Amino acid sequence: MSAQKPVRRLTAPQIAKRKGGEPIVSLTSYHAHTASIVDTYADFILVGDSLGMVMHGMESTVGVSLDLMIMHGKAVVRGTKKALVVVDMPFGSYEESPSEAFRNAARVMKETQCGAVKLEGGVRMAETIRFLTDRGVPVMAHIGLTPQSVHVMGGFKTQGRQQDDWDQHFEDARAVTEAGAFAVVLEGMVEPLAAQITKEIPIPTIGIGASADCDGQILVLEDMLGLNPAPPKFVKVYGSLGGQIEAAVKAYADEVKERSFPAEEQVYR
Repeated sequence: MSAQKPVRRLTAPQIAKRKGGEPIVSLTSYHAHTASIVDTYADFILVGDSLGMVMHGMESTVGVSLDLMIMHGKAVVRGTKKALVVVDMPFGSYEESPSEAFRNAARVMKETQCGAVKLEGGVRMAETIRFLTDRGVPVMAHIGLTPQSVHVMGGFKTQGRQQDDWDQHFEDARAVTEAGAFAVVLEGMVEPLAAQITKEIPIPTIGIGASADCDGQILVLEDMLGLNPAPPKFVKVYGSLGGQIEAAVKAYADEVKERSFPAEEQVYR
């Protein structure tokens, strides 16, 4: 009887080799329970700084701290065995200098045991990406709509609507590729631009509100499950958990108020 092979977690280099191959599946997760479910199907799980809005009721991702990312990153790693876990570097933790970015990225990887970090920015962050990758930190880049820069960008606006702006996005994609990123998220980008970038660069592109031609796709878990009452327009909602949760809570509340809550369920076990 042969021994069962241990499950080996996917790595950043393995994701990088998927360029042009089988599409890469990804979702966000912020705690162990959902991460353990997603782990069965996802190639990588992003502990996104979107947790500030989804889990903590913030208006944007700007207020998310490094400690908060580490806390949720630990939970997701504990809940998974197979998927590569990527943790977002939050606003203010990497922009000042490459050395600051390395100190904080090293702390994230040590304390969470994740396999990679993600940071936003193209040409302007290329030096930092190179500094990190040269020192053993796998980096996933993020260009197009970058939520941490929402105040500078004037809101959550689709990128590339004017073809005159495309050159900057191509430059960003080339810069992060040459700097050593193993993959790049293309967010909020018009379809033909994202498709062309995907064809041009040799690392996988991960689309979110971009092109179906990207090498992979990612969605915020709560958006696709119907827990967000106003999801982005590009999100296909695959579930209706918001309504199911509300119905279950109402049923429970009604039973308690009517004193019809099953007695056996009240017995401490």
